[in-house]
Amino acid sequence: MLLFLWWIAGYIILVSGGTNPPPYGLDQPNVARCLDYCHLKNLRFLLCVDADGQLSHNPYKDCNRGFCKAEDFELEYETEEGKEKRINRVEKTRVGQKANLRDLCLNERGIPIRRRCQIRNGNRVWQSLDHVTCRSAPELSSSINLLAVKSPPDMISQLSNLLTQTQEKLAAADVFSISEIFDSLVKKPERNAAVVGDLMKICQKVMTTDNETLRVSADANATNALLSNFEDYLDELSPTILKLNSTIFANSTEFTFHPFFDMGVIVLKTSELRVFFVDPEVRNVSGIVNFSGGNTSHFEMLHLSDNEEDIRSMENLESAVFIPEKLWSQLKKKGASYLVFKVYTRDALFVETEEEVKRRPTSNVISITIPGLNDNKLPGKLPFFLRNAKANETQFEGGCGYWNYETWLSDGISTCGVGSLEASSHPVILCHADHLTQFTFLLGVSKMQAGVDTNEDDDHSLDVITNVGLTLSLLGLLMIFITAAVFKSFRTLASTKILLNLCAALGLQLLFFLILSQSHLLEQLEQSESERCTLVGAVMQYLLLVVFSWMFIIGFLQYQRYVRVIGVNHPRHYILMSAVAAWSLPLIPTLLVVFLEPGSYRPNNSSMDYPILCYPSGYGLSLGVILPIGVITVANAILVGYISWSVYTALFKRDLIFKQLGLFVLLFFLLGITWIFGLCTYFDFGRIFAYLFCLTATLQGFVLFLYFIVFNKENQRAWLGLCCNSSKKRNQETIQMPTDSILQGLSHSSTNSTSI
Repeated sequence: MLLFLWWIAGYIILVSGGTNPPPYGLDQPNVARCLDYCHLKNLRFLLCVDADGQLSHNPYKDCNRGFCKAEDFELEYETEEGKEKRINRVEKTRVGQKANLRDLCLNERGIPIRRRCQIRNGNRVWQSLDHVTCRSAPELSSSINLLAVKSPPDMISQLSNLLTQTQEKLAAADVFSISEIFDSLVKKPERNAAVVGDLMKICQKVMTTDNETLRVSADANATNALLSNFEDYLDELSPTILKLNSTIFANSTEFTFHPFFDMGVIVLKTSELRVFFVDPEVRNVSGIVNFSGGNTSHFEMLHLSDNEEDIRSMENLESAVFIPEKLWSQLKKKGASYLVFKVYTRDALFVETEEEVKRRPTSNVISITIPGLNDNKLPGKLPFFLRNAKANETQFEGGCGYWNYETWLSDGISTCGVGSLEASSHPVILCHADHLTQFTFLLGVSKMQAGVDTNEDDDHSLDVITNVGLTLSLLGLLMIFITAAVFKSFRTLASTKILLNLCAALGLQLLFFLILSQSHLLEQLEQSESERCTLVGAVMQYLLLVVFSWMFIIGFLQYQRYVRVIGVNHPRHYILMSAVAAWSLPLIPTLLVVFLEPGSYRPNNSSMDYPILCYPSGYGLSLGVILPIGVITVANAILVGYISWSVYTALFKRDLIFKQLGLFVLLFFLLGITWIFGLCTYFDFGRIFAYLFCLTATLQGFVLFLYFIVFNKENQRAWLGLCCNSSKKRNQETIQMPTDSILQGLSHSSTNSTSI
């Protein structure tokens, strides 16, 4: 409110001054300086006076411009003789940025400490380092840091020579300083192709650094910054390098240059890094294949017209990628002109900072970029090939993934040759991606460790629990249908008709799932045409949504039965209307996924070691399955809580506690509240939820059988009379058990026979 009044006051002053208000000086008492409000710089409307003495609507501009001047200052350093004071220096730096110290100052983890230029009390000042104690750096680290601070024109050449001449291992501070040098290079407006060889030699040196050092530097984002700047610089140089008529690179033991001018291809190589610049318009070259064999490795070009299976069958193939002719035609329309492929034989620069790494690359990492293409989203599928280095040890496991500069992900990528019988004899994995970035073949860490089969045991246990639960549920549902077929008094109840609809949908869903879960059927589906897989996935999606539709209808009827009670009038054909709604409305999300995202039904086993059902994935799964069942589950959970509380407050007696508990348990299963565990499993809240879901959700049909048949006194007497051929007249008095009231609650009038 105070800020609002302040803004109004400033506005009145502005208006009262006419169309040409006098300039505001810094001593103007009515409106403060913009620099005094930098802590509120993101407010959209906050009148203040800028550095030019003019009225501004917010302080954002002033708070993000200007510099801190170069400054000499004292810092405390730890030495072998004790602590000592040294004069250090920071150069002129823009507000909000950090400056490298001239004399390298390391923290306890060996990362360089920098000094931020900031605004305090309306002034641009340097961050205080009064309470910082520095660790001294070795000579190599100090030399690299000086290059980062001074940024001379030939800094890349100097850095390359420095790293080539030394035999010392790089420290985390060195990787950080190198990333700062690369950042300075990218920020310069000009692009110099002559430095590419040195850039590759520097990256090669960093890639040979030990994993722990890279992990520490990754915590300061040094590896990601280095990788991103390296790739961006090379991508921007692709037109220049491809138009060279002669070499400007000097070959050495660390770096080699292979020009193929007549093919429109330039290749740059180090021992663990290769960069391919390709112009498909010269000779239709649109990809590369890398081979490994013995102590040597070589490469070949791929063309627009090449075939995926022919490429995959190449002997000693290590990695490959190419743009098919149809895809290239589409890309040219979007501005593509060149291709750049980078192949990293190690994943050293792709460092995850999580304590527990779930998956790790076991192949080359291929980086694919198309300069000139504004959108990384591709109009078609891009094929690439990777060799699984652990194929003989870990059959049926893993999948292709991409690097998002935090971790390895797999969305938007399909993997072929994993999870099928051919995987054991074919270690080359064919993958397809719909976007551009760095790709590799991933295996779960637990899968790569010999003798560790915890996940396999868990999966086997869950399979056993699921199959037992499904079998019991199907038998229970069968007994419900048999009871309805044999006893007219049971099947003519309106409540029974609603129950039978739910049981029919549930039975079809469980039977369909149980049949398809057989591994040989899954393998046939995965290898079959996409239309069959789409059909199977759509049927499974539809049946699941039908089950939830009936559970929602039953939940609403339960609410009317136990909460509203008085004044509830059902339409004459409400069962028919409920059936039409429950069996037809699920067609809407199902058909939307079928027509808008048919590819989402294709199995994506990128991270699994067993066959996957044809079922929606991506947005098809999130919007077509998870969203509707999540909404219904939450709604039913609220209804269950409301009903249980209403019954408890209205009928609380000691002798009715168990009946109320029985009501809650039945509603828990009847309305599908067990799927809360499934949603928790989907969002990866813990392995325990997977067990709870498999234990409860699969038993839904069996629980319905127990409550409506076994525990129902009327049905007990009916079956006993039939089995014992009793001629006695059955007692017509209804014994009110909790399950009887529930059964009646489905229709609100179960004693009356209602026709649909």
